[in-house]
Amino acid sequence: MPSPTNKTKNPRAGLRAVAVSAAAACLAVALTGCGGADTTLPSSARAHPVTTSQASRSGPVDCREVKCIALTFDAGPSEHSARLLDILKEKQVPATFFLLGRRHAEKYPELVRRMAAEGHEVASHTWDHKILTQIAPEEIREELRRTNDEIERLTGRPPTLMRPPQGRTNKTVHEISRELGLAEVLWTVTAKDYATTDSALIRRRVLAQADRDGIILLHDLYDGTVPAVPGIIDALKERGFVFVTVPQLLAPGEAVPGEVYR
Repeated sequence: MPSPTNKTKNPRAGLRAVAVSAAAACLAVALTGCGGADTTLPSSARAHPVTTSQASRSGPVDCREVKCIALTFDAGPSEHSARLLDILKEKQVPATFFLLGRRHAEKYPELVRRMAAEGHEVASHTWDHKILTQIAPEEIREELRRTNDEIERLTGRPPTLMRPPQGRTNKTVHEISRELGLAEVLWTVTAKDYATTDSALIRRRVLAQADRDGIILLHDLYDGTVPAVPGIIDALKERGFVFVTVPQLLAPGEAVPGEVYR
């Protein structure tokens, strides 16, 4: 399976082909990711308050009292990310960005810094989008460690969250994630934006699946996604949702390294 960041005639065609193939493989579990891992719900995490610095980043929102939802973006930064950050700033919405390293974070370091500076959660989507369940333990460690180091170099702190490519995970991935201080985050809402440029369709798919404590999966590198974001935000706010980062969704609990959340 080709890497999503390999150069092709159309730079996004490779990732779209990978994602469409992944969608077929994961059809039975499209909303929660692949791998069959035991997962922890945000409400369960909130039932175990902590007093660490991670919890102090939760801000004024208490998702035990209000209807929270987390907007997350995979596989950036990209040429569309600056516009997305403008939208999020205008709408006063925080997001969680699961970044790729190779040809993404290393290509757009100023956008990574901006994400952190504007209050978004900066997390890992691995260095080169390798399927972690298909590579050796040392390769898994390198995919995660290298991205951790780059994010820490750019933002001043290492990530505490990662999203495995295609949502594929297993016991070995959990163990290495625990070793590197990373919790795994899957999703409950997918617009399958890798397979369409129809922004109205992306919006409808998100709104049809959105629920309390939801984790929305989008990709800011696809042409149809960022134009769909303002309508998604406005419609969910009208329904009474409050947008939060993934750590805020779990607070006053926190993400435990090696555990899987959705």
